[in-house]
Parts: sequence; C-alpha cells; structure tokens
Amino acid sequence: MVVIVTRARVARAAAVVLLAALASACASGGATKPPAGTLEPDKFLFDRGSDNLTKRRWIVAREYFRQLVDSYPQSPYRASAKLGVGDTYIGEHSAESFVLAINEFREFLNFYPTHEHADYAQFKLAMAHYYQMRAPMRDQTETRDAIRELETFVARYPNSPLMGEAKQHLREAKDRVDDWDFGVGVQYYRLKWYPGAINRLKPLIDKDPEYTNRDGVYFYLAESLEKVKRPAEALPYYERLVKEFEQSQYLDETKKRIAELKTTVPAAPGKAMPR
Repeated sequence: MVVIVTRARVARAAAVVLLAALASACASGGATKPPAGTLEPDKFLFDRGSDNLTKRRWIVAREYFRQLVDSYPQSPYRASAKLGVGDTYIGEHSAESFVLAINEFREFLNFYPTHEHADYAQFKLAMAHYYQMRAPMRDQTETRDAIRELETFVARYPNSPLMGEAKQHLREAKDRVDDWDFGVGVQYYRLKWYPGAINRLKPLIDKDPEYTNRDGVYFYLAESLEKVKRPAEALPYYERLVKEFEQSQYLDETKKRIAELKTTVPAAPGKAMPR
C-alpha cells in the first residue's frame, strides 16, 4: 500500500508540472490584452477576470488573470489575480483542475505568506483536496490531505471569517476517515470476530471522541464486549449512547440492553466511564 500511494503522489506531482506548463502556454497565447491607451491596464484585466469568474466562464476569466500575473509583476492586483486563477480551476471541478488549483494556491502561500487573503488561499487549498474525497470504504488519501490542510488553516488563521466553514468541513473529513474504521469494525462484528471488532472500534472512540456516528461505535463495541463475556465493560458504552444521543437508531435496543445488564452486572461505585 505504501508503494502504491507513493507512486500516486509522484504521478500527481508530475501531472502538476505538465498541466501547469500547458495551462500557462494556452493562457499566454489567447489572453485578451487591454485596449491601447488603457490608463490602468492591470485593473482592466482584473475587473474583466473577476466579471467572467462571477459568470463561471472559467477559461476566459483565467486568461485575464494569467495575463495580469505574467505581465504586471508590480501590480497591486497581482496577488488577487493569482487567487483568481486558482478559483477558475476549482470552478472547473475536475480531477485535473483540482491538481492545478492545489498548485496555484500553494504557490500563492509561498509567494505571499503574510497576505491579507492567505487564509482564503489555505482554505481553498484544503477544499481542492476535500472535493476529491472518496466514499468511506475507498482510498482516503485525499481525505487525509484535506484534514491536514484544514487543520493547518484552523491553527494558522484563528480569526478568519472562514473558520466556521473550515471546522465544519474538517469534521466531515474526519468523519469520512472514521467511517472507514467503523465500517471495518461492523464487518468484523457481523463475521462474529468480536475481538477484531473491539480492537477496531475502541481505538476509534479514543482517537476521535467527537466522531459524529459514535452512537454506532458505542453500540457495536458494547455488543462485541457482551459477546466475549465482558458485560461490565459493555454497560458503560451503552450508557454513553443514551446519555449523548437523544435520537439514534440504536436507542431502543440499547435501553433494553441496559435494563438487562443492570440485573446481572454489579454496580461499581466511583468507577469512571471509559473515555
């Protein structure tokens, strides 16, 4: 698996170089130039690029932004135009364009690490990975990359207006990875390999106690503990499910289990719930 992921990353890096070169060549060949005599040609290009970006005309917008970036290195609009190029790639929403978007936003952060819109670049960099996340039981490389970049955003830009959205997407990305572990644990349970289910589910709760679907983890972990004759360890997980979830598909069955176990499991005063 390590070899596969490594080769994939090498291939993706090579694709960045090739696609970026092709994109730059296409842009420089067909870019719309400011009319002769335009007093602020850089502003002209930026305004036209922004207008076409709003209209979702990704290629045309990119030509204007790229012309500004390449032709006016001292322009006060150059940094924003660089972000605009990245936005056009995000807008195209394809595997190839996401690779190019990641390259653009990473370059922006390298060139302008203290820029007032650096938080936006970091956020969009993370989202370019986020949009490529796969289903829970598929390869989660892009999901882990999204988590890494979103965690960087949260740590680096605590006052950003994008913080709420970033935390929401970070939770969703973490859930995607956790869903994989949960799915494996449930599969072990259904195969009646209860030690395997316990070894998969308990670390999941320890690692990420805020996992959105942890009610299912509590339930199958407790069920597995019961199956291996460890009811005293199962009971606290059932109780956590009832305490933390007012609504859950496991709630009714869990309440039955608690009632049954409390007739057979002696109380242990002062013993804390497992965390």
